[in-house]
Amino acid sequence: MSIEAPALEAVVLPENETELRANPSIVPVPKARNWLSRLFAWIGSVFEWLCGALTLTVTLAVLSVIPILNFLSLGYLLEASGRVAKTKRLRNGFIGVRKAAVFGRIVVGAWLILWPARFILSMEKDAKLIADGSSVVRGWRIAFFIFATLSIGHIIWVCLRGGKLRHFLWPAPIRFIKWLRTSDKLETIRNGIVDYVAGLRIGHYFRLGALGFVGGVMWLAIPVALLVVGAFLPPGGGFLLALLGGGLLFLVALYLPFIQTHYAVENRFAAMFELNRVRQLFRQAPIAFWTALFITLLFSLPLYLLKIEFPPREIAWLPSLFFVAFIFPARLLTGWAVGRALKRELPRHFIFRWLARFSVIPVAGFYVLIVYLTQYLSWHGAFSLIEQHAFLVPSPLLSL
Repeated sequence: MSIEAPALEAVVLPENETELRANPSIVPVPKARNWLSRLFAWIGSVFEWLCGALTLTVTLAVLSVIPILNFLSLGYLLEASGRVAKTKRLRNGFIGVRKAAVFGRIVVGAWLILWPARFILSMEKDAKLIADGSSVVRGWRIAFFIFATLSIGHIIWVCLRGGKLRHFLWPAPIRFIKWLRTSDKLETIRNGIVDYVAGLRIGHYFRLGALGFVGGVMWLAIPVALLVVGAFLPPGGGFLLALLGGGLLFLVALYLPFIQTHYAVENRFAAMFELNRVRQLFRQAPIAFWTALFITLLFSLPLYLLKIEFPPREIAWLPSLFFVAFIFPARLLTGWAVGRALKRELPRHFIFRWLARFSVIPVAGFYVLIVYLTQYLSWHGAFSLIEQHAFLVPSPLLSL
């Protein structure tokens, strides 16, 4: 007797890239018998998407504080911006939300399932304090071993079934016994895991983030170096270097967000230095470029407030959660601006172009001023100028 592999595909098989490009945010609601069923199906779909977005945000925040792995976080943000630019749809920037929702459900369900084991473990510790070595302690230890083993087995079975929250409520023992009798279960699991890991495209995101980081550093190296060196010189020479470095940083801030998105669209490192192409795109959508630049620089400024006091290591990822929540929409908006420019072949009217050019001056100027002043607030002093949150690795707590 054999059955099909349980809903393993929901957990370990990659998303269909064609369907993802077509509509990655909301999975089409299956046909239902009446409007009430369709309504509940739609609510469930939206709730799942929101859970996936929350899980994805937390994952990016955690990755952003881990050296080397934070390139994955930056690579994801660049890919999201590039995909919005290519498809001209903001919703296409939420890559892998449904897949992240599965992990979110598993984490929440596993936490609930392991609660009895955690309670028993706490009782064992209390019993040790009162009567260490007694039969009561041994009883609690045996109970913990039994509950922990059953809970872990149940979690694994839930993952194989599809990782839905309702699967945590009932282990479906008959179905489990039937599945154990299938002959190709181990091969199915192995192939599913291999396909799933390949579908994550970890190498692509890492390469995109690493090269995007290197390109960003090359653009920022001279202006930031002048600002840092100027901070350690006497007032006369230091002021001149700071003025020169601030002016160069002003120019870099005008173009770098769009250069990085252009690089993500082209997927070529040389695209990081195609300034003329970005200038051409600006002429085709000047107001959209100004809007994206304003939001990008504005949303990066509150992150500098997090450097006033160094947080404990245990909660170092929490400020990064705040960071991702701000910089992710800014990246999507930058992709939207580039996408609008790609749709047009002719430049906009010169009035709009010059209006946008004059409008970016106070925006970029205010950003440079605030960034320069943050060296007097940060625990890293002048070296905090190296942390350019709007352009580099998404970690407000990790220097380069």
